[in-house]
Amino acid sequence: MVIDFSASWCGPCKFMEPFLNEMAAKFTDVEFVKLDVDELPDVAQEFGVQAMPTFVLVKQGKEVDRVVGAQKNELEKKVEKNKS
Repeated sequence: MVIDFSASWCGPCKFMEPFLNEMAAKFTDVEFVKLDVDELPDVAQEFGVQAMPTFVLVKQGKEVDRVVGAQKNELEKKVEKNKS
């Protein structure tokens, strides 16, 4: 699972949105979840999110990796590595 911590006012988050939709179509075995930090600040705090966008990769209930910032290539590499 990839959790996308973002905010409605975050420019880089909007920049990443089409790319995330492409990745969700490409990696059909991976669940992509978008979470607005302003709507769910407790969850963002629980994951220690301090910048947007932050992408947290979760496998079997545990964080296995994360990408901070609008880094398309880095995110795709980490999803590929952790998908199975």
